[in-house]
This record gives sequence, C-alpha cells and structure tokens, in this order.
Amino acid sequence: MIRETLNARRLLCPLPVIRTQNQVKQMRPGDQLEVICTDPGVMQDIPAWCRIHGHTVLETRSGDHEYVIVLEVGGQAG
Repeated sequence: MIRETLNARRLLCPLPVIRTQNQVKQMRPGDQLEVICTDPGVMQDIPAWCRIHGHTVLETRSGDHEYVIVLEVGGQAG
C-alpha cells in the first residue's frame, strides 16, 4: 500500500475532483490518497465522486481554511 498526497489548494470546483481522478488513475487498489484543498465544496464533491467510482473515504477533516479528505482506492480505476 502506498499513501500519496495531492495538493489541490487554491483550486476551485471542478478542478480538485479532476485532479483527484487523474491521481487515482495512477494508483492501485488499496493505495491511499490524501487530498488537501481550500475549496469547501470538496467535502461533498469528492465523497460523492468516491461513491460513484467505488473508492472509500477513510477520513475527512477541516481547519485553518483547509479541507482534507483521505480516500482508499477501490477496485475500479478512475
């Protein structure tokens, strides 16, 4: 298992989701991706994208004007 971090700070919708999707395509099932954003909309957008594409949200947190989502890559790429 690999854990990677994606810096999506200062990006507005839909770019954080697109960057997340592009990163996940390069990862294997079971790998984890920590996405760090400044757009509060990602707290709904990325979990919804994960549900649609078979990935699991492991953790969400926010503070200091940043929003962090940790997801585990599922069996479906992208």
